[in-house]
Amino acid sequence: MTESDFDGAVALWKEWNSRINVISRKDEDNIWKHHILHSLAIAEYLSRFGCEFESDDSILDLGTGGGFPGIPLALAFPDVSFTLCDSIGKKIKVASAVAEGLGLKNVVCVNARAESLPGTFDWVVSRAVTSLDNFYPWVKGRFSKGILYLKGGEVNEEIALLCRKFALNPAKVKSWPISEWLEDDYFKEKFVIHIKK
Repeated sequence: MTESDFDGAVALWKEWNSRINVISRKDEDNIWKHHILHSLAIAEYLSRFGCEFESDDSILDLGTGGGFPGIPLALAFPDVSFTLCDSIGKKIKVASAVAEGLGLKNVVCVNARAESLPGTFDWVVSRAVTSLDNFYPWVKGRFSKGILYLKGGEVNEEIALLCRKFALNPAKVKSWPISEWLEDDYFKEKFVIHIKK
């Protein structure tokens, strides 16, 4: 997948960001690298480690903001269903408009808190909404396959705390440095955290 595949998405995010600020103004020229590519690190992780989304999988993107990582992943996996959820209405308005503008039939956008969503999902994805030990209780019992969480910084300490606090087996939590795929300073301290069911 190349940058040109996402030109329409970038244009839509820029257009909507001028009305409702969901991406820092100074970061608008980096939508491809800092937001889309960062989101697609989840797809790269799945491909490298042999645990692809299946065509009937349902994915919850919790705290999607303007549609990250959900919309780039929905473009990459057109046969997979994505529910993009955020508690802030104006952010969901942007995500909805971008998904609609791209004609994505596999995306539903919901303005809600995690605990109010009905049912369970196969996977939960998210991008640095909060610390892992804060995030996990929001989705505990709501997924059947795993969590894929984009996080930066000292992730080993966060993982250790998560495992202690919720009695998780450390062998079920894996961190993968995105810098193994994208050799750019921006990704130096960024990881995909995979919490297995």
